[in-house]
Amino acid sequence: MKSTKDIAVLLDEPACEHNKKEKSGCAKPKPGASAGGCAFDGAQIALLPIADVAHIVHGPIACAGSSWDNRGTRSSGATLYRIGMTTDLTEQDIVMGRAEKRLFHAIKQAIDTYAPPAVFIYNTCVPALIGDDINAVCKSAQERWGVPVVPIDSAGFYGTKNLGNRIAGDAMVNHVIGTRDPDPLPEADRSNFPAVSANFKVHDVNLVGEYNIAGEFWHVLPLLDELGLRILCTLSGDARFREVQTMHKAEVNMMVCSKAMVNVARKLNQQYGTPWFEGSFYGITDTSQSLRDFAKALKDDDLTARTEALILREETQIRTELEPWKERLKGKRVLLFTGGVKSWSVISALQDLGMVVVATGTKKSTEEDKARIRELMGEDTVMIDDGSPKALLKIVHDYKADILIAGGRNMYTALKAKVPFLDINQEREFGYEGYRGMLELVRQLALTIESPVWEAVRAPAPWKVKPQSAVRTTPEEYA
Repeated sequence: MKSTKDIAVLLDEPACEHNKKEKSGCAKPKPGASAGGCAFDGAQIALLPIADVAHIVHGPIACAGSSWDNRGTRSSGATLYRIGMTTDLTEQDIVMGRAEKRLFHAIKQAIDTYAPPAVFIYNTCVPALIGDDINAVCKSAQERWGVPVVPIDSAGFYGTKNLGNRIAGDAMVNHVIGTRDPDPLPEADRSNFPAVSANFKVHDVNLVGEYNIAGEFWHVLPLLDELGLRILCTLSGDARFREVQTMHKAEVNMMVCSKAMVNVARKLNQQYGTPWFEGSFYGITDTSQSLRDFAKALKDDDLTARTEALILREETQIRTELEPWKERLKGKRVLLFTGGVKSWSVISALQDLGMVVVATGTKKSTEEDKARIRELMGEDTVMIDDGSPKALLKIVHDYKADILIAGGRNMYTALKAKVPFLDINQEREFGYEGYRGMLELVRQLALTIESPVWEAVRAPAPWKVKPQSAVRTTPEEYA
């Protein structure tokens, strides 16, 4: 079980702007703060996309009740991550002190059944409270079967979902990253990176906080391949355990969601000297800027030239394809209620389409995120912390928003109020990253806003329409 000191260290994040305002990097946990997700939830969703690992939840069945495929992340091959494994602790296990033994046998069963390259153990509230030593169990199991067994001490009562993200990142740095070197790049594979000059060089990079929701990172990957940027690992979308092990060898890291795993980028910089920058692949402007930032960080003049040529080609093509859609969406007013990197990156994408963002949610945003929002929307921009249905609908009404873009939990709020709604969070079925993702975004926005259902549901019900008085016709008029 983590001590108060351990939790304080995780909360004190030097790379976060909050440290300039108060002593801790994040607000301390408050009663009820885990309503939006506890530390266990945050740790599990941060690492669950590592597709070939056996993920075991150590605790009662309720903690793993919704773990199967609980995030819309996609895998290009392995599917083991979709199987929800749990020790399913009962009252008898807890009272009789059998929880650790049950965990040991669960690890054995996972290894015997699936032969995974590694096993991740997620600690939850009950075993943490009764004092289970999951570190000792994991060490013993690893020595017994020769398979890496990684303890992730993420009991829900430690704090919020964001704290769980950091616990997960900390576990990767302490137990996984740096345990093997990446495979050498064979000469034959260089054909996958079309060279345009004699100075062409392949660079190894990482993406931290990229989850490949709805497979959207696959819109971007071909561009990075073309530029000769080999992705050692995306932590953790469509990742494999052997890829996470090699992250220390990257030349630069791109931080996609600083709210989640900024501690990983900072520690890799401290321990291995790997530079990092924060970027986004949502929208034309931000996608191009992220590609430029890679070239800038790598200090490769040839890469810079090839990056500019690629950006010119892609932007010209996508702007031509977006033109008919922009005519339909220009001037439409949007209320954006999300968090983290999307609180500012999606604003950029919507502005590229000529839409007006009337307000944006910042409940899960860092100070850096808020600074970027002000840069995009001005100092007087409306930032929302209160995500209650009443507050959101008041903003929709006061600012005459045409659509609410938010997470799935806000869908019924919008539909009951007869407001067009588009899901932007992890439950979504469409990928919006990169230049090609913009086409999908405009298509979904247009389909949602222009749907004939809104005119139908907003019209008064037929039985509420006052019928016209019956017209009486005299015999003379009839004749």
